[in-house]
Amino acid sequence: MRILITNDDGIGAEGIRALAQAAIERGHEVLISAPASQCSANSQHINISHPLLVREVKWEGAQAFAVEGTPCDCVRLGPFLTDNKHFDFCLSGINRGDNLGSAVYYSGTASAAREAAMAYIPAMAVSIQFGADWDMYLHLARKAVWLAEQFQGEKLPRFTFINLNAPNRKPEEMKEIKLCPLSQGYFLDTYQRRESPAGRTYYWVEEVDTADLPIEPAEPGSDRFFLQEGHITCSFVGHLGDENGKYTEKMQDLLK
Repeated sequence: MRILITNDDGIGAEGIRALAQAAIERGHEVLISAPASQCSANSQHINISHPLLVREVKWEGAQAFAVEGTPCDCVRLGPFLTDNKHFDFCLSGINRGDNLGSAVYYSGTASAAREAAMAYIPAMAVSIQFGADWDMYLHLARKAVWLAEQFQGEKLPRFTFINLNAPNRKPEEMKEIKLCPLSQGYFLDTYQRRESPAGRTYYWVEEVDTADLPIEPAEPGSDRFFLQEGHITCSFVGHLGDENGKYTEKMQDLLK
């Protein structure tokens, strides 16, 4: 396959290195188009009034470009960075921190996958809990590439992508992949009222540990519920519509 790889943690992040390594070792052709710096929580943001500065980055076994833009910019720009504009799949991640439930609407990682899906490129967002080490990243990356291979050539409905999350457990301790819906739990963080030295009032998001943001309880059977139980979770995000049964049955068969 010819795979476009991106992320929102920046081109120097550990997670994107793991994804690229896993794809390259399987013999896939890889083009990396990723933000030059951290771009988390950018959602579907694209730049329409600023130039996208690009520099090529040395990467063994792949073409790689650092883009001064958002994750969605990187996906949209990908076909223009190469003579061969066709991609069989887009992998976004591996994000440092899970992207479950309502987080998929804020996440740059998830939005990059959605952007690819909007361009008719089958796509997957891949994330892992904070605190993961290299072995955990690489184990998840290999799972993600294997799953992408199973969906090669599948015409997933537009706007629909696969969302894969893993706990920060040793590979041998990660439980099997569970196909599940997104949790509906919403974040419960708050804002602090402060006053500037000039006497102006401003608000700042409450300072909490990013790895442990307050959120509503996970519903049994949801992605957050199963991740808390130690499972890798897999969800379809988007508009499967009438084809819901076809793809969920295929995924269920693969995960048996």
